[in-house]
Amino acid sequence: MTNERTQNSYTYGLGKGVPIALGYLSVSFGFGITAVSQGLNPLETILISLTNLTSAGQVAGVAIIAAGGTLIEMILTQLIINIRYCLMALALTQKLDGSFTTLHRLVTAFGITDENFGVAASEKGLIGRRFMYGLITLPIIGWTLGTTLGVYANQLLPPSVCAALGIAIYSMFMAIIIPPSRDDKGVFVTVLIASSLSCVFYYVPYLNRMSQGFSIIICAFVAAGIMAYIAPRYMED
Repeated sequence: MTNERTQNSYTYGLGKGVPIALGYLSVSFGFGITAVSQGLNPLETILISLTNLTSAGQVAGVAIIAAGGTLIEMILTQLIINIRYCLMALALTQKLDGSFTTLHRLVTAFGITDENFGVAASEKGLIGRRFMYGLITLPIIGWTLGTTLGVYANQLLPPSVCAALGIAIYSMFMAIIIPPSRDDKGVFVTVLIASSLSCVFYYVPYLNRMSQGFSIIICAFVAAGIMAYIAPRYMED
């Protein structure tokens, strides 16, 4: 009974979100610098982080905006990058207790990220809505605050320092792909194919005229399609 009360406690969820928020604070700092350096104004950049919790999606989205990409590019790119959150949300529905109404599901779904999902999914037994609200509160604040600090640091720090700090967000992407690539040959080959195609679209004449949004879409589809064909994975009973 005590454990059930704990897993529906806002303060318990808040505590679980502290390390996530601290990580987001440093990573979103780099996003703030990157977005402003690509032409977005401070308010636009802060609002993007306040209304989105998708690091890769935000970086790709800002690049498309800066390049004058189309709305279709933006929609398809965000769909490909963020579709994993749909799968995470579906998985979490198996762990929600009876306190979740449809409205609470919609609100807490906003805060589903890789890290928040990992923490919520690792909890034993069912989790309550108060826990989920507590879990997502500090990461949202940390992500937005870090972006805000990055925005104004870009205006105060020398360009060389800002350029160095702007790389920080890409280190998070490396941290995401390196461990599974090391442990799974299939993931490694998929990353290798996608990276090679990305270089082709960047360096090869004529192909480098393609917008960044569509090049991301093509790289993702081709790499995933090739590996799905040559090394398919089947659901285990």
